[in-house]
Amino acid sequence: MTTVAILYPGHSAEDEFPALEKLVPEASFPVVHTWEGSTDHDVEALLTLGSRENLAPSAERARDLSPDAAMWACTSGSFVYGRDGCRDQAGWVEEAAGVPSSSTSLAFAEAVHHLGLNRVAVAATYPEDVATHFVRLLEAEGITVTALSTYDVPSGEDAGRLDAEWVLATARAADLTGAQALLVPDTALHTVAVLPRLEETLGMPVLTANQVTAWYGLRLAGHPARAEGLGALFAG
Repeated sequence: MTTVAILYPGHSAEDEFPALEKLVPEASFPVVHTWEGSTDHDVEALLTLGSRENLAPSAERARDLSPDAAMWACTSGSFVYGRDGCRDQAGWVEEAAGVPSSSTSLAFAEAVHHLGLNRVAVAATYPEDVATHFVRLLEAEGITVTALSTYDVPSGEDAGRLDAEWVLATARAADLTGAQALLVPDTALHTVAVLPRLEETLGMPVLTANQVTAWYGLRLAGHPARAEGLGALFAG
């Protein structure tokens, strides 16, 4: 069994990780909550959410789970730090957890590269001023963002209440001109159950936050990260 500790802020879509355990052979994704307050989609609030002071104690608690890897499962709470800041942040988590570690934002970039792609569209729950930080991070990683759509969802808690039909409608509305894949960030959004429908509907790979978090955590831990029902990323 490969164990990836999931450092997760607030309460919204953490139930995606038990769902992933049912789909991925020999994998466990125990959740360690890093934050009990509101997870507002606001740059200053997100910088606090992803601070070393907030993450290190949670990563230290994750040691008790004897994980093989640890992931900071928050897209916005990582990309607001920029590419270099994201890497520093992953280093804080790794130092405290004592195992290979990263974050959702870096996992998105790794997933795009793994699929051999370099042009993506992004459909984000966040306000535009927040989402543009994600675009900058992707572009710093050599990935061209062909189009960005934003939805001004105020917080992770609000995103957690959005249903599968909202996710599907958002994907259908995305401008995919020139894109090779669609990225749907926000670990507060429920997407795992609709991944096959998303890819079938769009006819291209779809990468979502909890999917890429689990995938990259497994890869860091030496797991092959292959499974049915989780889209092109987990296909091999």
